[in-house]
Amino acid sequence: MNTALILSGGVGSRLGADMPKQYIKVGNRMILSYCVERLSLHPQIDAIQIVAQEAWRGPIADCLKSYDVNKKFKGFSSPGENRQLSIYNGLRDILTYAKAQDTVLIHDAARPCLSEALVTACIGALEEHDGVLPVLPMKDTVYLSRDGKCVSSLLNRQEIFAGQAPELFVLGKYYEANEQLLPQKILQVNGSTEPAVLAGMDIAMIPGDEGNYKITTKVDLERFREYISQKRL
Repeated sequence: MNTALILSGGVGSRLGADMPKQYIKVGNRMILSYCVERLSLHPQIDAIQIVAQEAWRGPIADCLKSYDVNKKFKGFSSPGENRQLSIYNGLRDILTYAKAQDTVLIHDAARPCLSEALVTACIGALEEHDGVLPVLPMKDTVYLSRDGKCVSSLLNRQEIFAGQAPELFVLGKYYEANEQLLPQKILQVNGSTEPAVLAGMDIAMIPGDEGNYKITTKVDLERFREYISQKRL
């Protein structure tokens, strides 16, 4: 069983909008709806769990009526103090209906350009591994600065990659990896794969998708609006 865990509990403060970015409407529909539709339509995704604030669950439920066309939605989970605790809450809820040997695919609601091909690639790469992380190579020269003001050293960009979502994990192993970080260490986690790496899980890297960007700034939002506008021409 493959369950998609959609993270929609963030407030999107960096965008400066009057609502969380995942609920802004683009193309007359919430940004969240694009990944909901994609995951609902994907033949290898069996269930969908969504992390969201209580105040937004009504609008999300309305969205699900239109875009969860295969009725895969299982329920809501409560956001945590940080992103990783939100994931942990979602994992705990998923384990009420899924098995430890099943998989969980973690995706951000603010990444609306998720492709069927990338989801399929993540699932296909899991064989003989504990998890899968899509990555992009670094194109620019990368430097290390220890004080944020002066260059400390040049890093080898061939050894550095930018992680993307979705990230796929064996459910039980990943849940245990997160539990080991409770109660305080989990608050310092910045990336979904970090608990898996700390726990010694075997994580495979696959090529990411340049178009699978996260809407974080106003520039990102305008880029997505233009993309949807062009698709409709």
